[in-house]
Amino acid sequence: MRRLEGKIAFITGAASGIGKEIALEFAHEGAKIIIADLNQQGADNTAAEIEKIGSSAISIAVDVTDESQVEAATQRAIKTFGNIDILISNAGIQIVHPIEDFSFSDWKKMLAIHLDGAFLTTRACMKQMIASNKGGSIIYMGSVHSKEASMLKAPYVTAKHGLIGLAKTVAKEGAKHNIRANVICPGFVRTPLVEKQIPQQAMVLGISEEEVVKNVMLKETVDGEFTTTADIAQVALMFASFQSNALTGQSLVVSHGWFMQ
Repeated sequence: MRRLEGKIAFITGAASGIGKEIALEFAHEGAKIIIADLNQQGADNTAAEIEKIGSSAISIAVDVTDESQVEAATQRAIKTFGNIDILISNAGIQIVHPIEDFSFSDWKKMLAIHLDGAFLTTRACMKQMIASNKGGSIIYMGSVHSKEASMLKAPYVTAKHGLIGLAKTVAKEGAKHNIRANVICPGFVRTPLVEKQIPQQAMVLGISEEEVVKNVMLKETVDGEFTTTADIAQVALMFASFQSNALTGQSLVVSHGWFMQ
């Protein structure tokens, strides 16, 4: 039997990158998928790929920082599929600057997408999980920067640290409803988000793009390799399909040794 047979997964930022990989992996394992992403065309494409797999999906254009849009998206998901069993809070962006050059508007934008979005989707999905009395799994996309800091990423590091605190609180409050909460902390994954950072960091640090990859992004790994979207999807599947509250309130680093606990 497939590990997520009959489950409904609400995945933010699933039009591309890590979110899309998780959506496809979950669909292969029997889940029906809600693809919530600002990129409507990308979300539609992901939904079409899921339909080809033989599962069901809907795509919803949603800004995770907008309370009314998040509430409307979850209600549409419930109306379509009847429930939400899994939330993958994955939507995110990156902006890099030294602290002294970081605008307050960019700071607020980063925290809104990563933290406000996580809170709003958690609240909306938890309400349904509690009402259904079926429990659920909430998975946050953290980062090695949930554990460690890097230069030029003050709001990103702050937000990713904050997700661990949110997950721990959700794990405690959700336990009586059989709702688990965990954080995946990837190392550098060569997604469009990371590709964009390479020239940005090269310019700010005054080094070549090759040096950014070798000496900044992969320097601390054990093998000089990027983490892959498939790596992260497998960890998400493990968290989503775990059968008890034994695994909750945890954060798991998947980084080729970039960070070791």
